[in-house]
Amino acid sequence: MNATRIRTVLEQYGITPSKALGQNFLTDENIARFIVKQLEPTPHDCIIEVGPGAGSLTEIVAPLCRKLILIEFDKRLADYQRTRWAEDSHVEVHQADAATWDPRPLFAEQPVKFLGNLPYSSGGAILANFLHHESPCSRAVIMLQKELVERILAKPGDEAYGLLTLRMQMNWEGSMVRTVPPTAFRPQPKVDSAVMVLTPRDAQNEPIYDHRLMDELMRRCFSCRRKQMRKQMPALPPWEQVCAELRISPTARPEEVSLSQWIALTRAYDTNPLADIPQQDNELFDVVDEEDRVLRQATRREVHECGLIHRAVHILVFNKHGDCLLQKRSRLKDHMPGLWDSSAAGHLDAGETYDHAAHRELREELNIPQDCPLRLVGKIPPSPSTGMEHVSLYAARYDGKVRYPAAEISTALPFPPAIIDDWLEWRPQDFASSFATCWKLMKTSPLASTELNYPHRS
Repeated sequence: MNATRIRTVLEQYGITPSKALGQNFLTDENIARFIVKQLEPTPHDCIIEVGPGAGSLTEIVAPLCRKLILIEFDKRLADYQRTRWAEDSHVEVHQADAATWDPRPLFAEQPVKFLGNLPYSSGGAILANFLHHESPCSRAVIMLQKELVERILAKPGDEAYGLLTLRMQMNWEGSMVRTVPPTAFRPQPKVDSAVMVLTPRDAQNEPIYDHRLMDELMRRCFSCRRKQMRKQMPALPPWEQVCAELRISPTARPEEVSLSQWIALTRAYDTNPLADIPQQDNELFDVVDEEDRVLRQATRREVHECGLIHRAVHILVFNKHGDCLLQKRSRLKDHMPGLWDSSAAGHLDAGETYDHAAHRELREELNIPQDCPLRLVGKIPPSPSTGMEHVSLYAARYDGKVRYPAAEISTALPFPPAIIDDWLEWRPQDFASSFATCWKLMKTSPLASTELNYPHRS
């Protein structure tokens, strides 16, 4: 869209650009095409565009993708976009604040790419909402105030290096691909803008760490960014000892510490006893028959390598809103790494009961107290989909915070049941094989509606 077309749209809908909303409309068609090209859209993609405005990028990207989701804060512009795309079923328009819009439905829409000409005032909050740890987005192309892009891409020791830098670089590799002058917009901003491309960071060769603990440590330290870090860090292990082991200066300030050093610090202060233990091959399990009668004992390794029938529990944890917590299995797991699974799950130790194992797994995997009530949903017989396990499925209600060992769980997020239903239907490959069976049993159980606020859906 050129300047004339944009001016016509604004006049037709009685829109005067709002300075408070940071509305500067891109009018340079060549730059708009360049931005969309960086996104590398394909016919299989779901693209989410934040701040479509009068449609400079929208008009170019809409024909190139499977689905286009537009999020526009300004009701007048959202009304225009709804009218513009009323006859096109693959374009979905939301009048909403992109900093708080719920991105969880996007997991069922993957592959997802993010596109945005973001307002300077809320760009950081929008990025945090969509491009957090375990984001459904696989690529992002963003235009922001150049100064903010420089903050995101800063290096240790730079004046711009800070909490936003690290939060983005934990999960994303970024590059600035173009500077955009004020003359490309109407009205013209007072500063340059920049186009940035973000792709997921490859962390396969780095140690596992607790992302939430790292964020907590960084927040503490950057709240006093000009001061030495020692007073903001936990008392144990001693700061001087950690610094000596990691070769970090004991007088370091947070803006001097690199991402790899922050990861090492996080691991040093992670007190979870399972922080580095994804599984133990010498664990002893009961080998059972198809009727769940104990035959003998065998190690975890033997049970899995020989396909022997054994026992396990799965627990689905629901909060007061009816959302179910799902965990994403760590990439270190020997079985189905990187897939989404029940809130907590695990094998029964030799001689252990199902009830005891369920409580133990909740405590070990999610730090949920031993006295959290559990409801038995039902039992699932052994099959290839369950890994030849007799599974007892439990449900729990819990609204507190959870903490999980990084070596076992990459992340844990609550999802509304309807989103899980859609996600399982469209992308079953994202889940551990036993989860679909467990979820089907949960849906058909009386507990679904009477105890857990789940709408009964057979």
